[in-house]
Amino acid sequence: MRLFCQLLVRLKTGFLKWKPDYDSAASEYGKAAVAFKNAKQFEQAKDACLREAVAHENNRALFHAAKAYEQAGMMLKEMQKLPEAVQLIEKASMMYLENGTPDTAAMALERAGKLIENVDPEKAVQLYQQTANVFENEERLRQAVELLGKASRLLVRGRRFDEAALSIQKEKNIYKEIENYPTCYKKTIAQVLVHLHRNDYVAAERCVRESYSIPGFNGSEDCAALEQLLEGYDQQDQDQVSEVCNSPLFKYMDNDYAKLGLSLVVPGGGIKKKPAATPQATPEGTTAAPAEEEEDEYAGGLC
Repeated sequence: MRLFCQLLVRLKTGFLKWKPDYDSAASEYGKAAVAFKNAKQFEQAKDACLREAVAHENNRALFHAAKAYEQAGMMLKEMQKLPEAVQLIEKASMMYLENGTPDTAAMALERAGKLIENVDPEKAVQLYQQTANVFENEERLRQAVELLGKASRLLVRGRRFDEAALSIQKEKNIYKEIENYPTCYKKTIAQVLVHLHRNDYVAAERCVRESYSIPGFNGSEDCAALEQLLEGYDQQDQDQVSEVCNSPLFKYMDNDYAKLGLSLVVPGGGIKKKPAATPQATPEGTTAAPAEEEEDEYAGGLC
C-alpha cells in the first residue's frame, strides 16, 4: 500500500510539476509486480503489471508497455484464467507489431497458442495461423510453415477436415517454395487422407495428380503407396486400403495423420478378400481331384 501511495505522488502534477513522471512510475510498478509475484500474490502482481503498462503507454514506450501486458497475461495464467491471459498477450503482440518488432509479436502469439491449445483448440488454431502470417510477412517461411503445421494438426484432431485440407495445401505450397520436396510428398499423403475422410475421392485423386509436377514425386514410394491406396478405395477393397495404411510409411507420420489412416474405411464397408481354398491331400500325399457329381439315379426317368 505504501508503495502505491508513493507511485500516486509521482503521477501528481503541481505548480512546479507540469508533467507526471510516468517513467519513474512505470519502473516502480514493475518492481512491485516482481515483489507480488515472488510472494505468489498473482492478482496484485497482475494489477501492478497493468498499471506499469499504462504508465509506459502514457510515456509512448510501446515495447515496454507490451512487455508489461504480456507479464500481466502470465500472471493470469498462474491463476488459471487462460482466456483472459490470451487476451492480454494478443494485445501485447499487436503493440509489438506497432512498435516494429514482429519477431517478438510472433513469439508472443505462439506462446498464447500453447497456453490455450488444450482448453480452446479453435482459438489456438487462430493464434497459430496469425503467427504464421507474421512470419510469412517477414519472409521467414520455415518458421511460418512450422506454425501452419500445428494449426493443421489441431484442425484434423477436431475433425474440421474442410479447413484442414486448405491448411495442409498452404503448408505444401510453402515447402515447395523452399524446395523441401520430400516433405511435400508427406503433405500429399496427409491431404489424401483428409480428403478421403471427407468422402471426396475426386479431390484426393486430384491431389496426387497435381503432385506429379513436384520433382521426384513420380516414382517415389509415397506416390506408389498413394496410387495403391486410391485404387483400393475406388474398388472398395478394405484389405488393400488397410494394408497401405498399416505400412511404415503411413504409421510413422505425425500421430494425427497416422490415426486417420488407421481409421479409414472404404464406402459401403468394403469387401474382404476370401482366402483361397486349400486342396485336401489323400493319405498317400497326392492331391485329391475334385469329386465328380453323383450320378442321378433318376436321370433317365422312373422307367
